[in-house]
Amino acid sequence: MAITLSDSAANRVKAFLENRGKGIGLRLGVKTTGCSGMAYVLEFVDEVNPDEDEIFEHSGVKVIIDKKSLVYLDGTQLDYVKEGLNEGFEFNNPNAKSECGCGESFNV
Repeated sequence: MAITLSDSAANRVKAFLENRGKGIGLRLGVKTTGCSGMAYVLEFVDEVNPDEDEIFEHSGVKVIIDKKSLVYLDGTQLDYVKEGLNEGFEFNNPNAKSECGCGESFNV
């Protein structure tokens, strides 16, 4: 089981954490919502729950994910992409069978 970050995603998360002034990493998870059924959740983490969280480290950045979300996200790579005026995190999830047209939600 693994969650990875591209170098650009890792650098972006490091910059966010430095600007924020606190935090031990980035939480990646899923919630039930959207056109296709599940949506990605990203948030900064100040505290880890050792009974429920798995921690992956890539390029010096900790990615924390709860065990329930890991089932849907195992093997995912988080990337940070800039295209023209648009920029943001992109999920390369091998478990996603389909995504909605706007890319906000997915189905497994």
